[in-house]
Amino acid sequence: MPKPRSRRPWRKPTDMNTQQAQLARRLGVADAVVIGVGSMVGAGVFAVWAPAAQVAGSWLLVGLLIAAIVAYCNAASSAQLAAVYPVSGGTYVYGRERLGEWWGFAAGWCFVIGKTASCAAMALTFATYVTDINWLRRLIALAAVLALAAVNYRGVTRTARLTRILVTCTLVVLALVLIVLFTATPQHHETASTSPYGVLQSAGLLFFAFAGYARIATMGEEVREPAKTIPRAILIALVIAIGIYLAVALALLRTGDPASTTAPLASAVDGVGAVWAVPVVRIGAALASLGALLALIAGIGRTALAMARNRDLPTWLAAVHPRYQVPHHAELALAAVVGILVLTTDLRSVIGFSSFGVLLYYAIANASAFTQPADQRRWPRAVNVIGLTGCVVLAVTLPWTSAVVAAAVLAVALLVRRLTRGRAGSARS
Repeated sequence: MPKPRSRRPWRKPTDMNTQQAQLARRLGVADAVVIGVGSMVGAGVFAVWAPAAQVAGSWLLVGLLIAAIVAYCNAASSAQLAAVYPVSGGTYVYGRERLGEWWGFAAGWCFVIGKTASCAAMALTFATYVTDINWLRRLIALAAVLALAAVNYRGVTRTARLTRILVTCTLVVLALVLIVLFTATPQHHETASTSPYGVLQSAGLLFFAFAGYARIATMGEEVREPAKTIPRAILIALVIAIGIYLAVALALLRTGDPASTTAPLASAVDGVGAVWAVPVVRIGAALASLGALLALIAGIGRTALAMARNRDLPTWLAAVHPRYQVPHHAELALAAVVGILVLTTDLRSVIGFSSFGVLLYYAIANASAFTQPADQRRWPRAVNVIGLTGCVVLAVTLPWTSAVVAAAVLAVALLVRRLTRGRAGSARS
């Protein structure tokens, strides 16, 4: 376990540089919970079951339980850290303050690349439920990215308001689906055999759907009373999401084989004779994808803002809009990158990449929380150890191509930082 560096007392960004523009604290507990739930109960609840069930077989619920335990430990560590460091940036800030600049940079980079891939996944999932025409699907995904980036540009309160509407629609659709499936006659079906490795891989894939609470921590400068609001909102949002995913998993296993289709909820309601519900599920999946994409754009923009403030990203990204008080340069750059991804990649290739980056991000969060002194602790260190171990194990059991590519991207970023910092140091001397 990494040891904390020798460090001076932590100071807010306003103390370090009074010229930096700050974000407005407008969000309460309910708003933060909605953003977190909207990020977790997004496209994942409609799409993640197929790849997870293909490797877990009849042990899908075990994979879900493992993912939920790791997610809880990560949430506890994030909440404990956010109460002490209530600024934008999440684990990027925590890693810098508790472990050192390089750990913080690695966390921030993992978050940005992992969640940028998640943005592309959400946009492509939305478009998949809208049309079956491949070229049109990519254009629709691009339009969704641009439209929601524009919403974020106008201010975080609009983000929270629209997310609340989308989450409500998604939950209504899920409630309808669960009623249909639990009142239908159970159906017997054969499931593929699996192995402990397959169960762990399914947990890593399912974790992709749980990672939304990070968006709450990354918006630390925009919630009221962050020391109380952030820990409470993170845990409430996670408990709600776990309950929803457990109910959906039970319903799918009761009525069909989620491994046999890319749209398991739609196939399940169709399989029990509720053909009328299929369009409702498609609409619900589209709205859920938009809700997750909206929250993702907000969270990534704020992490990029924090990294740019410390010159770990171009300082141009640190700008805050004078009227809307959002990191508008960071969000514009994100929209451009995600737009390129949705035009050039596919859904399957970005999910594994995203999971690997996010798991490493939370591994650093757990290591950072482990170093906190007793007066800052809310949970025992065993929670941090379990979370760190779980993140590493799930990351290395993901499909190897995704893990290798993501690890290579991180290694290149670390190398570039080393070279540029070395040149800067030589120039100063």
